[in-house]
Amino acid sequence: MQIALGADLRFATKDCKLSIMESRWGLIPDMSASVTLRELVRSDVAKELAMTGRIISGEEGERLGLVTRCAEDPMVEAMKVAKEIVERSPDSVAATKVMFNTTWVADEETCLKKETDLQLRLIKTYNQIAASGRQFGVSLPYFRRQDWDMK
Repeated sequence: MQIALGADLRFATKDCKLSIMESRWGLIPDMSASVTLRELVRSDVAKELAMTGRIISGEEGERLGLVTRCAEDPMVEAMKVAKEIVERSPDSVAATKVMFNTTWVADEETCLKKETDLQLRLIKTYNQIAASGRQFGVSLPYFRRQDWDMK
């Protein structure tokens, strides 16, 4: 489960089995679970799952926020979403990831500053103009994305 928790998006079947099983061996969750779980579920849910090692379905995982989406064929669904993402400006996709990864647990002032800084870097760039043009039926190719650091 912990490897999947590190992904940006997680797809599963409704009946797949998920668990944080370390407690069964007298251990605590590792592999960044202390970070990834707190970003996805409430504290009491993380504690219950980690302390009991209870096996849950993909459907329950989706309700709890551990799974992004359940589908009959998770790989097909993941590829569908990936195709939607690659149709967007590579700069806005990268900047969105930077924004959420760097501000998820930050205070509001830090979040708004980061959002503004990233938006100002995007506005009037070729890829931003190309994305806008696509909304009006003008199909311009995207250029290689900018280097987006995680600062």
